[in-house]
Amino acid sequence: MILIAKLQKAYTKKWDIYYKNVYLTMLRNYLISLIGLALLLNCDRKIEPEYEWIPLTVTATAYNSLAYQTSANPYITAFGDSLKPGLKYIAVSNDLLKLGLRHNTPVKIEGFDSIYWVKDRMHFRWKNKIDIYMGEDVQAAKQWGRRKVKIEYGVLINDTSTTIKNQ
Repeated sequence: MILIAKLQKAYTKKWDIYYKNVYLTMLRNYLISLIGLALLLNCDRKIEPEYEWIPLTVTATAYNSLAYQTSANPYITAFGDSLKPGLKYIAVSNDLLKLGLRHNTPVKIEGFDSIYWVKDRMHFRWKNKIDIYMGEDVQAAKQWGRRKVKIEYGVLINDTSTTIKNQ
């Protein structure tokens, strides 16, 4: 009889520990879910990256998605991005890449309201030049022609890999 009572007590203690562990696991999962939900509810605020805008004067021309202006595959940039008419993209000369106008750098161009993105690079023979992507609208590109424009390119404030040089 005493042996049965001891076994019953040990068995009950074992199940108490099991249920306590199950309860603690459920409580932990519930708290993690609450924290995750709180984070999701706060995600509606967009965190905009902060840029330092560097001014520069460059020569600007325009280009189109046409094989005779670019290459056999005119919808793929030198960086491997896909071009589609309507996108606000530019190509930059290699010397500008060294200044900090790297792939995916935002650029404000005098005379345009939108922000353009560096998505292509030009032949090494060009210096201090950008090429504005104008889709398949050859007439708009011809009308743009060649101009000296002021641009500002964004360098992430916390980006330490870019050296900033003003001209």
